[in-house]
Amino acid sequence: MDNALVIGVGAREGVGAAVCRRAACEGLRVFPVARSKERLDAVAAEISAAGGTAIPIVADCTVPEDMTRIFETVATEGGAPPRFLLHNAGNNFPAELADITNEKFESDWRVCAFGALLLAREVVARIPPNGGGTVIFTGATASMRARPPFISFASAKAAERAIAHGLARQLSKEGVHVAHVVIDGAVNGNQVNSRFPEAREFLGEDGMLSVDAIADAMWMLHRQPRTAWTLELDLRPYKEAF
Repeated sequence: MDNALVIGVGAREGVGAAVCRRAACEGLRVFPVARSKERLDAVAAEISAAGGTAIPIVADCTVPEDMTRIFETVATEGGAPPRFLLHNAGNNFPAELADITNEKFESDWRVCAFGALLLAREVVARIPPNGGGTVIFTGATASMRARPPFISFASAKAAERAIAHGLARQLSKEGVHVAHVVIDGAVNGNQVNSRFPEAREFLGEDGMLSVDAIADAMWMLHRQPRTAWTLELDLRPYKEAF
C-alpha cells in the first residue's frame, strides 16, 4: 500500500480533506496533517468508515522539527516515503497595505513559503532517485498576481510557487513529478461558506470550485504518464473571468 501525505487538512468540506478521501478511495494509506486534532479526527473517521486507512498527524508545518517528524512518522507507520504529497497549507486573510503588520506578513510567509521549503527539503532528502511519486503545491490566483487587499498573501504564495517550480526542475529527471495547481476562484468549501455565506448565492450554480473536482484534478496529475507531465495547472469555474 502506497502512502499519501496531505499537509494542511482543515474542515471536512475543504480541499485537503477532499484530496485525502480521493487518495484513500484509490487504495493509498493517508496521512492527513494539521494543527487541529479535532478536524483531523473527523476526516480520519470518515475515511475509516468508507473502508480506507488514515493515520492523522497533529503538527505545525512551519516548524522544522515538526516537518521532520511528519516524514519520520510516514516512514515508520507506512514503511516507505509517501508517493503522493500535497502541500495545502494557506492563510488567506485580507489586509490593506497600510494595515499589514510585521507579524501578519511573517505569518503569511511562514505558512505558505517557509512551510513549502521545509517540505521540499524533506522530499529531496528522503525520496530516493527514481523513487517516483508526485508532489503538488496548492496555489491561488494570488500566486500569479498581487492585488489589494491580498498583497501580503500574494507575496507568500508567489514564493511558494517559486519553490514548487525550482523543486520540479531539480527532481524531474529523478522521476518525481512536481506540480503547482492554481485555484482561481472561490472554493465551495468551509472557509468561503463560513466567512462569506452570501458567496454561493452571488456566484450562482457552478460558480464556485468543487473540492471534489479539485481533488480529481490533483489525482489526474499523479496518474499522468511521465512522457507528458504538467508543471502548472490552473483551475476555475467556467463562469470565472480571467
